Amino acid sequence: MKFWDTSAIVPLCVDEPRSSTVKDILSDGSAIVVWWATRTECTSALMRQAREGGLGIAGERQARNVLETLAKAWIEVQPSEALRGTAERLLAVHPLRAADAFQLAAALQWCERQTADKTVVSFDARLRDAAYKEGFALLPSEAR
Repeated sequence: MKFWDTSAIVPLCVDEPRSSTVKDILSDGSAIVVWWATRTECTSALMRQAREGGLGIAGERQARNVLETLAKAWIEVQPSEALRGTAERLLAVHPLRAADAFQLAAALQWCERQTADKTVVSFDARLRDAAYKEGFALLPSEAR
């Protein structure tokens, strides 16, 4: 299992330069673990691309279908008071935005804070830096 950030899920839904990288990571058969709000964050990113002309009607429909298929199979970390407390701690020690703090808090909850052999898949530089400092391995090894 690997914890996937929204920045790594979106390229699975639409064709972009990072798509082949995340498809290669996914091809190892590991389960995808995500934060509870990831589907909504992905939908936001897809709708922004559609509004800005990067996705036509057919592309938007296909991307949303891929997202729905992924969401049916992935494991979601649910919100809780403990997770909120962890996110607030992370905000105090890392230069994260609130959404990224929730992502990282969810990853920490998923692995019960035992990060030594756990992986976070993300392209977000701040989240990657904080996840590394919390002990996670990172994929891709070099975020482009």
